[in-house]
Amino acid sequence: MKKANLKKYTDFIVKETSDLLNIDSPTGYTKEAATWVKNEFEKLGFKADHTNKGGVIVDLTGKDKKNGLLLEAHTDTLGGMVSTIKSNGRLQLTNLGGMNPNNAETENVRIVTKFDGIYEGTFQLNNASIHVNGDYNDTKRTWENCEVVLDEDVKTKEDTEKLGISVGDFVCFEPNVRVTKTGYIKSRFLDDKLSVGILLGLAKYIKDNKITPKRALYAHITVFEEVGHGGSGSVPEGCTEAISVDMGCVGDGLTCTERQVSICAKDSGGPYSYDIVQGLIKAAMDSGADYAVDIYPHYGSDVEATLRSGNDLKHGLIGAGVYASHGYERSHRDGAENTLRLLIQYSL
Repeated sequence: MKKANLKKYTDFIVKETSDLLNIDSPTGYTKEAATWVKNEFEKLGFKADHTNKGGVIVDLTGKDKKNGLLLEAHTDTLGGMVSTIKSNGRLQLTNLGGMNPNNAETENVRIVTKFDGIYEGTFQLNNASIHVNGDYNDTKRTWENCEVVLDEDVKTKEDTEKLGISVGDFVCFEPNVRVTKTGYIKSRFLDDKLSVGILLGLAKYIKDNKITPKRALYAHITVFEEVGHGGSGSVPEGCTEAISVDMGCVGDGLTCTERQVSICAKDSGGPYSYDIVQGLIKAAMDSGADYAVDIYPHYGSDVEATLRSGNDLKHGLIGAGVYASHGYERSHRDGAENTLRLLIQYSL
C-alpha cells in the first residue's frame, strides 16, 4: 500500500506548533493561547467555542452523531507563580504543574503582573556566582533556594512591589523554540503544543480533501491538563470514545523514538481500552505509520480525567515521541507526521 504524501500537512503542523509555542500559557494563564487556537480552527472553516473553563471545543463534522470520537490535546504548560517577594527584591516561586527547578535554572522568564504589565528576569540559584559561592556544585536545586532575579533596578521588597509585582503573579519560562535542518523540533512545552499543531493539521487535511468523517469528530483543546483536570467535562453529546493526543514518552526501557508515533497501552493510571489500543495499532499498520507500543511509568492524561469525571467512554492515548519530557524537550517532524497518519486512518 502506497503511503499518502503528507509533507504539506507536516510543514503546516511545524509552523502552527512553533507559533503556539511562542505564546505563553502556563496552567491558569491560557486565554491568549486558547483564543489563538480557536481562531486557527475557525480559519480552517470549523466551528469552535470556548468552554467555561477556558478550553476550546471544535466540531470537525462527521456523520454518525451517536458514535462520536473526541480527540483531546492541551495548550496549558508548566510554569511558575510568585509565592514570596524576598527582602532583596527577588522572587521566590511555587511551581505550576511539574516544572522542575533542576532544568529551569538560568532560564529567562516573564512575570505577568495583574495590572502593571510584564517584567523580565532570570531564574537562578540563590547566590549564583560560582566565583563567590563555594557550595554551588553541592547545592540541591529546590524552589526554596532558587529565585527570579529581575531585570530591574530593585534592591528591596518595596522596590519590587512598586513595580506592581505581587504574590500570585504568573511566571512564564522562555520556550526557546528551534527547528533544525534535520527536522528536529526543540523547545520547552512540546508537551502538548505539538499535539495541538497535529490536530490543526488533521483539520486542514479534512478541509483540503473535502472529507466528512464517518462518525462525529470533535477536538477538545484543554487548559488544565498539567494539574490533572483538563479533560474533566465538556464532552459533546453522543461521544462513545475519547483519545488523548499527548506526547509519547522516549527514554530508557521504552521503544519509541522521536520519529515515531507512540501508542500507550498503560500508564500510571492503569491500562487503556483494549479495543482502542488494538484499533490504533491496526490503523498504524494499515496507514504505514511508524509506531511503537509502550507503557509509561510516570504519566497521566486528559482522557483519564475525562473518565474520572463520570463519562462512559472507551479511551486511548497516542502522541509523537518526545525526549526530555518536562525539560527542554525534543521531537521530530517525522513523529508529528506519523501521528497525523495514524489519526487520518483511525478517525476518518
